[in-house]
This record gives sequence, C-alpha cells and structure tokens, in this order.
Amino acid sequence: MPPGATRPYGEHGSWVCSPHAPRPEVSHPVDARVPGAFRLPPVRLLRAQRRLRAGLLELLFVGIGLALGLALPRVTEGPTVEGGKAAQLLFTLGLGVVGVVTIVFSLLFSVVQWSASTFSPRLSIFRDDPLVWRTFAVTLGGFVFCITAGTAGGSADRVSLLVPITATVATLTALGLIWALQIRAFRSMQLSRVLAALAARGRAVIDDLYPSAFSVPAGVPVTPAPSAPLRIVTWTGPPAVLQQLDLRRLVQAAAQADALVVFRVGVGSALQEGSPLADIHHGELSDEVVRAAVVRGAERSFDQDPMLAIRLLADIALRALSPAVNDPATAVDSLDATEGLLRVLAGRNLWVGDIADGDGVPRVRLVLPTWEDYLRTAVEDLLPVATGIPMVLERIQVMLTNLVETSPAPRHAALLQLASRVCALLAACRYEPLSTEAGR
Repeated sequence: MPPGATRPYGEHGSWVCSPHAPRPEVSHPVDARVPGAFRLPPVRLLRAQRRLRAGLLELLFVGIGLALGLALPRVTEGPTVEGGKAAQLLFTLGLGVVGVVTIVFSLLFSVVQWSASTFSPRLSIFRDDPLVWRTFAVTLGGFVFCITAGTAGGSADRVSLLVPITATVATLTALGLIWALQIRAFRSMQLSRVLAALAARGRAVIDDLYPSAFSVPAGVPVTPAPSAPLRIVTWTGPPAVLQQLDLRRLVQAAAQADALVVFRVGVGSALQEGSPLADIHHGELSDEVVRAAVVRGAERSFDQDPMLAIRLLADIALRALSPAVNDPATAVDSLDATEGLLRVLAGRNLWVGDIADGDGVPRVRLVLPTWEDYLRTAVEDLLPVATGIPMVLERIQVMLTNLVETSPAPRHAALLQLASRVCALLAACRYEPLSTEAGR
C-alpha cells in the first residue's frame, strides 16, 4: 500500500437503522498527505530520560541524607539534646519508616495485581505514577539520614536539636507521601478513576502528536513514496517492544547525513531479532544511529503511543463482556471514554508522520495509525463479543451517530460501514412480540 493511501472498509451503509435515512456525502480520501505539511519532532519527554530522572532523584535524596547526617551532629551552636537519647530516636524513626514502607508497598502490590486482573494486565497507570518513586526517594533519604546521624552523633555527649527535628520532619514527610500513595492506590481500583486517567493520558498523547486540525486542501496531490531504499536497517537486539523514538537526535543525524529514515514499524510494535526496522533513503547514515534512537522495553507505554489508551479501553470493555464477568454496564462506561478520544481524533490531521528538520526538509517518516485503525481497535474488536447485548450495541450506535454528526465528511465512510453492521446486529437481537393467535 503506497504511503498516503487509506484502507477503506468498502461500501458504507446507513448511519442510523433506517433505510430511508439520508447518507452524508463522502468526498476526498481520508488523511491525504499534503506536501509541505511537515512538523518538527514532538517535545514529549523520553521515557528513558524520565527513568534516569527517577534514579537521579533517589540518588540525590540519599546524598542529601548522608550529607546532613554527617554535618548536623557537628553543629554546636543553639539548643542541644543528649547524644544517646537522640541516637535512640534516630534509629527508631529510621527503622520504623522502613517497616511502614515495606507494609505499604506490599499492599500496593496487591492493589496493582487486583487492577491488572480486573481491568487489563497491560494497565500500568498506577505502577508508573511518579508519586511511587518520589515516595521511595524521600523515604530512602530519611532512612539514610537517621542511620548516619545516629551513628555519627551517638557517641557525643550533646548534639544539636536540629538533628531530631530534621529526622522528625523527614519522617512526617515520608508518612505524608505514603498516605497520598495509599489514596492514589485505592482510587486506581475505581472504574471511573481508571477510565478518566486513561482518557487523560490518551488525550495528552493525541494533543502532542496531532496538534493541527483536520484540513485537506482541494486539488493537492498526495505525497509520492520515496525511491527504493539504499539500505534496510534491521533490529539486532533481543525481542522487545518499541516504546519511543528519540526523534530529535535522529532528525539531527539524518539532516547532517542528508538522509531520510522511513520506519517500517510503529511505536507499540514488537521488535524481533533480524526483523526490518527502517529504510534509509539517500545519504550515508549509520545503522547504529537509527537503532540508538529506539527506546525499547518489555511493554507498551503511553509516551508516544496514541493507540494505547484506546487499546486499554477496548480491553476493559472486552473483559467486561466476557462470559466470566458479564458486566455490560462497564463496557458502556468504557465506550463513553472511548468516544471522547475518537471525537478528538476525528477533528485532527492524522497524517503527521513526516518529521522535518529546521529547514523544513523531511528526515524521518513514522508509521502511525489511520482513522480506520482507531475505529477497528475501538469498535470493531468489540462487535463479536457484543453480539446479542442490545445495551452495548445501542451505545456503539449512539457513538457512531455522534461521530458522523461532528466529524469531517472524509471520516464518514468507515463510520457508516460500522454503523450498518451495528444496525444489523441490533435487528438480529431484537425480538418481536408474539401475536395473540401465535401465543395460544
């Protein structure tokens, strides 16, 4: 399929369950590539950089705790307390906080396990919450301070009153963060909170990835595909998931080499050893530079993956519709959140795969989902399990109707095709009342 081409669903049907309903006009193809419609790399922080920041924060608090633990016992000015009693207090506070943290994190592990089994095993919102590692950093720093200050000042006759005060403040701060962490964990067990968090994370990625409104100028040709690649870059590492791309460094390197990097896999795709990763067109760019731009991991992340939020919402609905759970109301709630994301996507320009350098020359071409891909994940995957459940089918019908009414005309073809299928499923699961003679 050439770049810029769409994957149509075929002949569309009526968007309401009536053969006489008007059909909106479908014009030019969806998401046509417009020459010159390039953009600079997005500004979202790389996941690898955030993990590094978390590790640096923990190391920083350990260093602060160690420095204060060595310095404060040497302060001789101001009020003082007995060194032995202060040491006992410090050891008690330090070991006590560690014990509380152990219990709380065991509880949080149970909460994460419960959320994974109830909603989706791919749901990692709470597990990746910055509050988790911030709490750990503060607790670790307080523990190091208490042990260091207790050891350094335990043999002294008198130590500054600042030592127990600092230990108490650090302990109270850690306990406050632990309390906030517990509240956050319990909220992550509530369906409404989870759906709202997924919608917010998905909206943040969409706003960053698709900043411009939908617009297809008339008479503008589709951007032609690049010529045959000079070289194919393959993945040489272990099997992993493509979580992010360091686009800024890759664009700079491609600009220096006057090259165009066309990726064959998108963010969220699995990377297998020896599988094609990208094509390099014109210019001499090292394969290692392309591989170095890949941030890999064991699972998908929200950072540059616009499909993940919709995938998780669909997972929650699928699990709710399974025979073991049989909770169609949860599926309807999930569709409410899904509609909000689809409404935003319908009004955005989804062809933003060409990343340009500072001079406006495209240097990287990404693999991004199309409008049909989003609908396939959000709606079509639910239809087999939603068959025979009018409550869910009617909610899908309302969602498709709302999207047709609010989305640009080029988005309608896929919506109409899905709506016709939903109407057929609804008609099949509605029972006509028996007549009086037939019931005798």
